[in-house]
Order: sequence, then C-alpha cells, then structure tokens
Amino acid sequence: MPDAQPSTTTEHPAAALGHDDHPAVTPFILDIPEADLDDLRRRILATRWPDRETVPDTTQGPRLEKLQALADHWASAYDWRRTEAMLNAWGQFTTSIDGLDIHFVHVRSGIPGARALLLTHGWPGSVLEFRHAVGPLTDPEAHGGDAADAFDVIIPSLPGFGFSGRPTGAGWDAQRTARAWAVLMERLGYARWFAQGGDLGASVTAELAALEQSEGIGLAGIHLNMALFMPSEEEMRAASEEEQAMLQEGGYYWQTLSAYSQQMATRPQTIGYPLADSPVGLAAWIYAMFQDVGGAHGRHGDAEAIFTLDEMLDDIMLYWLPNTAASAARFYWESGRNGWATPGTLEEPLTLPVGLSIMPGEYVRRSRRWAERRYTNLVHFSEVADGGHFAVLEQPELLVDDIRATFRSLR
Repeated sequence: MPDAQPSTTTEHPAAALGHDDHPAVTPFILDIPEADLDDLRRRILATRWPDRETVPDTTQGPRLEKLQALADHWASAYDWRRTEAMLNAWGQFTTSIDGLDIHFVHVRSGIPGARALLLTHGWPGSVLEFRHAVGPLTDPEAHGGDAADAFDVIIPSLPGFGFSGRPTGAGWDAQRTARAWAVLMERLGYARWFAQGGDLGASVTAELAALEQSEGIGLAGIHLNMALFMPSEEEMRAASEEEQAMLQEGGYYWQTLSAYSQQMATRPQTIGYPLADSPVGLAAWIYAMFQDVGGAHGRHGDAEAIFTLDEMLDDIMLYWLPNTAASAARFYWESGRNGWATPGTLEEPLTLPVGLSIMPGEYVRRSRRWAERRYTNLVHFSEVADGGHFAVLEQPELLVDDIRATFRSLR
C-alpha cells in the first residue's frame, strides 16, 4: 500500500528495455500438480500455533481463532481447482519483456469497437482483485450496461508476483514495470488504451501517465482508486475539518498498521524465509491486510464480513503456489530505494485525463481540491459510497461505474 510519486524519463520504453526479448505471446495453462496441493495440506495440518492474543480485538494482529478457522477451511474444504479453471477460462498468457516472463490475463470483449483497458493490481493482491469486474467490463450489456462501454481487459501480474517471473537482479521498480507494460500493450497491438490501478497498481499507472506525457505510448487516460501524493505543509496547515480527518486517519495507518510495509521495504529477504516455508504464516501476513484495511470505516477488523474465505484463500494461493512472497516483498524494497518509504509529493502534475475514486474506508484519502493541483485534467472524481482498500474486489459495481464514467468522454 504505497504513497509514491511517478518519475519522468526521456527514453522510449522499447529502447530502454533493449531488443533481446522474444516477442512471442504464449498461452499459459495452469495445472498445479496434485502433489503440491497435498504438500500444502500437510503443512497446514502440521502448523505449530502461537498462544492466543491477550486482548479481545485485533490490536495485536489477526486473532488465533480466525486464523485457525481459515486454516481448517483451507485444509478441508477449499477447492483450488475451481479458481484454476476460472483463470484458465479467462485466457492466460506469458511473454518475455526485459528478460523477465510476464504473466497476464487477456479477456477480449465480443463487442466490436471495445477499447483496451490495462488493470494493475497491488499488494497483497493479484489478478484476482478484478475477478468480479471482468464480466461487467468486457460484456456490459449482460450486466445492465451500455455496449459502448465495453473493454478488452488486460491484467498483468506484477514482476515477482503470481505467475510472472521472479527477478534475479535488482531494478524492477514501478517505473521499470510501467515501461514493460507499455511494451506489452504495443505487443498486443493496442495503439490507444486506458489504464487503471490501486495500491502498487496506482503507482505503476501513474508512472504510465508520466511516460505518456514525456514520450507518448498511446495511453489516453487513467483511473486510480488511490491518490499518490502527500499534501504540502501549506495544505496541511490550511486543511478543512474533513481534510484534517483524512490526515489523522492516514497518520494512524502509517503509525499503527504499516509495519508490513517497513519490513518489506527494508528487509524483504528476512520476511521471505518464514512466508515461503509456512502456509499459515503467509496466510496471517496477508489476512492481516484484509482485516485491517478492507471495508468502510467501522467495519475494519472483521475480514469475514467483507470477503469470503475462498476469496482470501484464492489470493493467498497466488503467493503460495509460485512461491512469490519474497519476490513480491522486494517490490517494496525497490520502491523504498526510490523514496516510497518516506511519502512525497508529485514532482510534476499529471496532465493526462485522470479519474479518481476515493473509498470511504481507505486510510490514505485525499480531497478533491488537493487532487486537482496534482491531476490537472481531473475528468472524474467520486467519493464512493462504500468499500475500503481492496476497492474493485469489494465494490465492483461502484468501481466499474466510475471506470466507465472516467473513460466515457474519451472514446
């Protein structure tokens, strides 16, 4: 869950990535060996549990009874093959960019004239963040919408996440990822396209906007569900009552809930060892985020009230099965080297058309007047009625409406 600034560059994305990539786009079929699933169940059942927390709430982290119930469902009732079949039905592919295999979902709309929309997930998310939005975006008529709002949807897995390759050297930050995404969209034949993201995905999406402004990559507009800037000292001094509440809630988040971010931004390898070895350890690391930042204010702390057990386990599986807990954590380390550990302000305003959705349960929220100074072509601004940090997963209908509204004027 970053709060970062996009950078600018003068190189063409393809030139910056070099010419040693094989341009092939290869179908990717998931078929996890049953032996891997059997090993997972064995590990879950062999978990050595800690003592119960000494408080009746979540102030010490996920509660023992909640994690034990999740683990019991995981070992006895959870069906990975259902999710595997859904991903395969969407259409998965890989392609090599900058020496790294990039995994992505590509769902083409059956509606002529559908526009291209690149969706980028965050941490601890995955391509499954958009599971409830793929249908409405690609086939709006089947979901009560207008055919003119149809999109081809492209959802890549971030480097080191899911079934994308795990970088073996340093340097895969948000800017490099944005350049890879630009190459991906060119490789797929899209000359004009849109992009959306939240959390780390918002960082990459903002980098894409900066890249469009400096070089021109065919990006026509972006939608964010997380604003990527810190208010200036002057703005904080002149904050309205509502803006003061935003600052207080953001301060609470950074002081109380962001230990995971500091750990991964400074010592990703350290946390990688237990997360790679213990499925329940990994589940607790990710479940804590569903618990702490999911849902609107007043509903934080109760993950099961917002997400089903299967939704959470599906996401956890996309870290466990490919063993990407450490490589995903390194994205934070890369970000920390470029200043994300100390949130900053945008160096230059984004002039590309921007839509911004503010979720009521998001701790890092920004006001419209603050946003208009950084996004000078703010074509859509929405204070969403419900939902928290995992915006599109939690409130797909509301977010799809905002995405459509953002890009409708840019057809």
